[in-house]
Amino acid sequence: MNFEKLFDLAKAKGIEDLQVYFTGGTEFDIEVFKGALEKYTIADTAKLAVKGIYNSKMGNVSTEIINEDVYGFIVDSVIASANAVDSEDEVFIYEGDKEYTNVEGLYNTSLNEVTPAQKIANTKRLEELIMAQDERITMVQVSYGEGTSKVLIQNSKGLKLEKEANGASLVAFIIASDGNDQRTTHEYKLTNDYNDFDLEKFAEEGAKKACLQLGAAPCESGEYEIVLENLASATLLSPYISMFSAESVQKDVSLLKGKIDEIIGSELITLVDDPFMKKSYKSGGFDNEGVATKYKELIKDGKLTGYLHNLKTAKKDGVLSTGNAFGRGISTTNFYFKAGKEEFDDMVKSMKKGLIITSISGTHAGCDAISGDFSLQSSGFLVENGKIVRPVALITIAGNYLDLLKDITHVGNDLKLDYGFVGSPSMKIRSLKVSGK
Repeated sequence: MNFEKLFDLAKAKGIEDLQVYFTGGTEFDIEVFKGALEKYTIADTAKLAVKGIYNSKMGNVSTEIINEDVYGFIVDSVIASANAVDSEDEVFIYEGDKEYTNVEGLYNTSLNEVTPAQKIANTKRLEELIMAQDERITMVQVSYGEGTSKVLIQNSKGLKLEKEANGASLVAFIIASDGNDQRTTHEYKLTNDYNDFDLEKFAEEGAKKACLQLGAAPCESGEYEIVLENLASATLLSPYISMFSAESVQKDVSLLKGKIDEIIGSELITLVDDPFMKKSYKSGGFDNEGVATKYKELIKDGKLTGYLHNLKTAKKDGVLSTGNAFGRGISTTNFYFKAGKEEFDDMVKSMKKGLIITSISGTHAGCDAISGDFSLQSSGFLVENGKIVRPVALITIAGNYLDLLKDITHVGNDLKLDYGFVGSPSMKIRSLKVSGK
């Protein structure tokens, strides 16, 4: 895609610098229920965002109509937008970095080599496999989705960057019932390699997860040792990501303000933002502003090393952008605690009176990103003297997230990322307050 005519028109009308940000993609989604194909969707998307400097003000416009016929409208809209700006903040178009990491494997052709008919057949087969695992499985709904995204950044300073990535997800919603109790669970797999979908393993793990929770009931209230399972730990991390944003720090709404080079967690934890992770559509060599991305350890061995920046926050702090300008502000790429060396079973065996927390809910209301406090409905398993006694549900765990990070005593080797590419291994926590019966 060539925007040279747009740049020429903008220059002729007095725009000092111009940048275009093009995103386009395709989506394919199917859903299976009771052996029938309930959803089949194919969609194409395209959007062009343009920003330009006119009379030292930044104007912006976006459109889903992308052809030369609208170039005049785009340029006029950028000028009108700039004229409406009353901020005195300095504006600029980024000229780019000297080097960008070439992230291999962002686009995998294996997703195209399997026909839609075969993907539908495999999705139906997965439903059958899950139902066959246990007679207590009463309902299964399976969906498969994949997408391709293309990004192009080009500006009048000579910068031109392109990225193409794809990814797929396989998701099952499972209900199990023993006649007295009913439990639900989700099982999923994210990848951009169709060969990674092991249907038999997926079915076995999903059905087991649902059936093991049958008969769950609250435990006694009190303080318990906690093994926070990997996905539960990732779920708990998500609402506190904003603490690591320089934007939050500069607005004085982050607990981490002024804590660079201080110990904020156990020496066992290292938290990274990894734009180079394989098989993730969130990976890439540049951000939305054209800044080269970097692998960053925001917490290293328990010590806070820095914050996530875009160009605006970096300029304010007198540092370099970390390449985290995504969406309308600052965002992460693949954000996770690095895996440790502990086996999950060994962490469980080390507990005298404890709980394995496998699921938490209500983070939108139960987590306060400013204070760090949380109070969340949870479920999992009661552990006594290193052995799982029974499943538990309808309990609430409560604490402060920074205190929790300091109380981590073991880090597992079972790193897993959630739908938002936020991840964690399982972790053992010294203790948390639990409200039950």
